[in-house]
Amino acid sequence: MEVVQSPRSTLRRKKERGRHDRRSIDAILDEGLFCHVGFTDGDSIFVLPMAYAPVDDQLFLHGASGNHLLRRLASGVEACVTVTLVDGLVFARSAFHHSMNYRSVVLFGTAHSITDLEMKRRAVLAIVDHVAPGRSVDVRTPSDAELRSTLVVSFPIVEGSAKVRTGGPIEEAGDLELPVWAGQLPLHLQSGEPIPDDGLGEQVPIPPYVANFPQRRP
Repeated sequence: MEVVQSPRSTLRRKKERGRHDRRSIDAILDEGLFCHVGFTDGDSIFVLPMAYAPVDDQLFLHGASGNHLLRRLASGVEACVTVTLVDGLVFARSAFHHSMNYRSVVLFGTAHSITDLEMKRRAVLAIVDHVAPGRSVDVRTPSDAELRSTLVVSFPIVEGSAKVRTGGPIEEAGDLELPVWAGQLPLHLQSGEPIPDDGLGEQVPIPPYVANFPQRRP
C-alpha cells in the first residue's frame, strides 16, 4: 500500500531517496516522538511542534480546547505535518558536501475534530502510549470533564512521502586526496537517569517503559 502522490508531495530533488510505501512511512511515524504542523490562519503562517500518535490511517493530535493550531485544523484548513529523525552527521572534505543522514515524512491533508468522548479518550491514551508504550495501563484515564476541555483532531495518513538519506559523504574526485577527515558521526536518542516525582505516597518502582526507554527505539 502506498500514500497518494500529488504535485505538492512529489519529490523534485534526490528522488532516489523517496519512499511512498506505508511500511517505510509507518516505521518513521512509529519511531518519532513529535511532529511539526504547518498551517495558515489567513494573516500569517505557523509551524508548531506537537506530540502525536499514529493509529491506522490517521495521526491523533490533542491539546487545550482553545489551542490556536488545533482550532484551525478543526475548521478544515489545509495543513502539512512533518516528522524528522536525524541519524547522523556527514562530514565531507569540502564545506559544500556536508550533509546529514535522516529519515523524514511529510504529510498533507485536512484534519477533522473528534467529538465522541470515548473516541477522544482512546486518542489521548494512544498519544500517551506512543511516547511510552504501556503507560496508559498504569495511569488514571482522562475524566469526561478533562476530555470536554480537550480538542482532539485526526489528520489523515493518505497524501505525502518519506525521504531517507544514508551513507557517507558524496565527494568531488579532486577532493579525495585532501588531508581532511571525512566520514559519518552516528547520532541516536539517549535518555538520562529517571528522576522520580516527590509524591505523597510510597515510592513506586520505575516501570520498564521508563527504565528501558532508549531500547524501545532502533
